[in-house]
Amino acid sequence: MRQRPPAEPTARANETPIASARTTLSSLSVGKPAHFAGLTVFPLSSNLPNSVRYLLLEKGLHSGLVSVREVQKEGSVPNLAVENRSDSDVLIVDGEELVGAKQNRIANLTLLVPAERTTIIPVSCVEAGRWSYSRPDFAVTERVQYSRGRAERLRGVQASMRTTGTRVSDQGAVWDDLSEKAARMEAHSPTEAMSAIYERHGATLDDYVEKLSLEAGQVGAIFVTGPRQLGMDLFDRHETFAAFFPKLVRSYAIDAMERPPARDGAAKPKDAHAFVDRLRQGAFDVHPAVALGHDVGIVARGAIAGALVHQGTALHLTAFSEPTHATTDDHPGAYASYRQRRASLRRRRSRE
Repeated sequence: MRQRPPAEPTARANETPIASARTTLSSLSVGKPAHFAGLTVFPLSSNLPNSVRYLLLEKGLHSGLVSVREVQKEGSVPNLAVENRSDSDVLIVDGEELVGAKQNRIANLTLLVPAERTTIIPVSCVEAGRWSYSRPDFAVTERVQYSRGRAERLRGVQASMRTTGTRVSDQGAVWDDLSEKAARMEAHSPTEAMSAIYERHGATLDDYVEKLSLEAGQVGAIFVTGPRQLGMDLFDRHETFAAFFPKLVRSYAIDAMERPPARDGAAKPKDAHAFVDRLRQGAFDVHPAVALGHDVGIVARGAIAGALVHQGTALHLTAFSEPTHATTDDHPGAYASYRQRRASLRRRRSRE
């Protein structure tokens, strides 16, 4: 049975970005889960309106009005140039894979690229063994980065955002994690490309996509891939989530495939509700986005999250149960407890 909060909050354009993110989390209704081969999916719905107009990157590229290329002929691993010649802003989603040019990349976070402008976006490389042109520009694929890799990268990107105002990842850590993942999944690639993992297990991943379906009006989902391994992807409208749902299923399924099935079967609704509650009770901070809107970060007990908020609307909110590593401000590489990280975040906010 669906459970709704007693009050039904409404997002407003004049809300602060943090208030909009909180409103979004408070509006969620968790539906009946579906389960297949170690992956449990809880559908999410919301009563919030949406009014932000945008074009998805894939449609922009197919229309010929948007192109993604290296920032210069020689290339720059952590940056790409997005030329948006359309009259609509373009939404690029965290972990979305871009293939081509000198090496394949993924978006470091969700961005809203303004219309009729070229924007430099932060990316990470997911093909360590190639640095030569396969084509002059980039295309999108049916993949986003696998979920635990996204969680680790989110931690690094948010640390960069909070300490230096940039959105860079720990590229070495991304490559190391990808190499280890490929070895575990028996997916060797001569260029060490993430795509090889998905291609190696394509038939199985297609089974997940076929067995797990959308509900009418669904705007997001909580994905459970193992004990205490949860992730959430939430968009402002059904159409956007529907476009990314198969890609997200593959991204979580590729992690679920590595884990033995839980003895008691699918995750329980109480786990999904507790995850949302932890996020709502977390510490929030906000920073101007690379392009349009604001980036909102959340440090919660056993979870981290990030959202892109524009005009009072959370266009995309992604969250993960605690990544493997966390760092303190004063001792990079040391483990930090949830209380330490939350206190550190609040100290930074008090200084702003």
